[in-house]
Amino acid sequence: MTQAMVRLKDIAARAGVSVMTVSKSLREAPDVSDSTRARIRLLANQMGYVPDSSAQGLRTKTTKLFGLIVPAMTDPIFSRIVLAIEEHAHELGYDILLAHTLNKVEREEACIRRMLSRRVDGLFISPVYRMEPEARIYQELINRKVPTVLLGAPAQFCSQFASVQVDDIAASQAATRHLLELGHTDIAFLTGPLAAPWAQARYEGYQRALREAGRQVDDKMVFQAGSTLDDGTKAALQMMNENCRATAVQAVNDLVAIGCANALMNQGVRIPHDRSIMGFGNVLTAEYFRVPLTTVRQPKFRLGVAAMEAMRQLLRGERVESKRQSAELIVRASTAPPAK
Repeated sequence: MTQAMVRLKDIAARAGVSVMTVSKSLREAPDVSDSTRARIRLLANQMGYVPDSSAQGLRTKTTKLFGLIVPAMTDPIFSRIVLAIEEHAHELGYDILLAHTLNKVEREEACIRRMLSRRVDGLFISPVYRMEPEARIYQELINRKVPTVLLGAPAQFCSQFASVQVDDIAASQAATRHLLELGHTDIAFLTGPLAAPWAQARYEGYQRALREAGRQVDDKMVFQAGSTLDDGTKAALQMMNENCRATAVQAVNDLVAIGCANALMNQGVRIPHDRSIMGFGNVLTAEYFRVPLTTVRQPKFRLGVAAMEAMRQLLRGERVESKRQSAELIVRASTAPPAK
């Protein structure tokens, strides 16, 4: 008998009991004896019975599905977060539906709508940041009361949702402080996407560290980058064109830092002898770059675990506080005191 054909009544006939007894045994109902339940479960396994999860969902009003929406799995920050969420979901008996926004607002809305049409029990979303104070699709999630946890800092349009994030300001401040303590006074900063709160927070941390050291923020030291290797390369070329006198460069993330460092080294700049480079994120390539990158390690797996814990609280109907995880400075070969 093939799996597709095994039904409750087939198991009942083989066990010599009613269909109701089989159903209760497989649902762990309390009014069936332990021995009967064990015998029927063993028989169901031997016969290759697979429960119909959609039928169960109709009964229980749950689908045992979570929607997980991220920019792209090629973004190295998300692989560990997704792994943690998937591992814990698996333990709870949930499956994950994964979708990519590619950082496009329209695509994000389409992804969320598809998840809602699949009746997911909860959503994990890394938002596509925009400047507008409101976003219709997020308003809809509030109206529908869909349990939602944001992976990353909330912006104004999604500020009502629980979030898990890194304490970006404190981490970036520690990174700038490290460069100041090495003796750098002219520190350039490569900023991230304008609409992204995490990018604003990292720039804020840089400013705070400079002010704490009694130094002014010099606009000529701040370059608009973004979040990719290409963005870092462009920012490096702009720095060179403008003859920027910085002895150290702090980038908004590791990819920007690596793009910048690559471009500088291709122009004959020695790192860290001529210029120190600081990243943020500790993606895998940071450690294995031509000059191993000093950076900030984000607790990516811990963020995923915290997101799942927040989701469990939401499913229980509890109020959830947003969670901030601290990050840790990792000093490698790309930073050193400025050359005399």
